[in-house]
Amino acid sequence: MKNGKLAFDAKVVSSVLVSICRFLTGIRAKQTSPIAKDTPCIYYANHSSHLDGLVIWSCLSPNIRPYVHPVAAEDYWNKNRLRRYLSRRIFRAILIPRHATKMNSLQEENSCEEVVKHPTNDSASSTQNKTNALVLMQEILDQGDSLIIFPEGTRGNGESIQDFKAGLWHLSRKNPNVQLVPIYLENLNRVLPKGSRLVVPVICSAIFGAPIRATHENESKQEFLVRAKSALEELHNGTY
Repeated sequence: MKNGKLAFDAKVVSSVLVSICRFLTGIRAKQTSPIAKDTPCIYYANHSSHLDGLVIWSCLSPNIRPYVHPVAAEDYWNKNRLRRYLSRRIFRAILIPRHATKMNSLQEENSCEEVVKHPTNDSASSTQNKTNALVLMQEILDQGDSLIIFPEGTRGNGESIQDFKAGLWHLSRKNPNVQLVPIYLENLNRVLPKGSRLVVPVICSAIFGAPIRATHENESKQEFLVRAKSALEELHNGTY
C-alpha cells in the first residue's frame, strides 16, 4: 500500500466530515459477512446521490479510509476550491473526466480492454492514460489500495438498480484476487434529491454484503454483470 498517513488538516477535516455525514444521514452500517483484512477491495454500490461516496467512506474504519479511493466525476468535484480540496486532499478521490465515462460498447471491448491488459503498452499515449477511467483505477489497485465505484455509471432514482457498465468486469478480469464487495445504499436519494442543493436529514443505511467471486474464463461479461447486480438486489430485498 502507498503511504496512507494523513496530514494534520486532513485528519481534522475527515473527522468533521464523518460527524456531519452521520448527523445528516443517521447512517446505519451493517456488515452481513466478514471481509478479509489487508486485501484490496473494490467496494461497489448503487448510485442515487452525490453523497454516496462520502457515506461509504465514512462507514469505513479510520485506519482503512486513507487507502480507499472513491471514483467520482471530475467536472463535479473540480467546480470550486472547496470541492477540489475535499476530493484531492481528504478523499484522495480518483476523478474521472466525463468523456471517459461515456465510452461506447465498441471502445469498451477494444481500446479499454487492451489498456487494462497492457497498461504500459507503447500504443497507449500518455494522454490516454491520464483520461482512461480503467487505467486510473488500475493504478490504484496496483499499489495495493482499494476503490469505491458505482457500476451504474449515472445516478439512479434510488428505487431500482440500473444495468451495470462493463468497468467492474474489466477490473475483475485484471485483478482476480481483489475482493468485490457489494454495498446497498438506502434513502440517500431522499437526503440530497437530484437537482436539489438542500440536504434533508433522513435515516439511511449502508448494507455491506459478502464479497462476490471474481469473474472467470467460463463466464461471459453479461453473466458477470448480472451476477454482480443481483448481489446488490439481494441486499436491497433482504435475502442475504
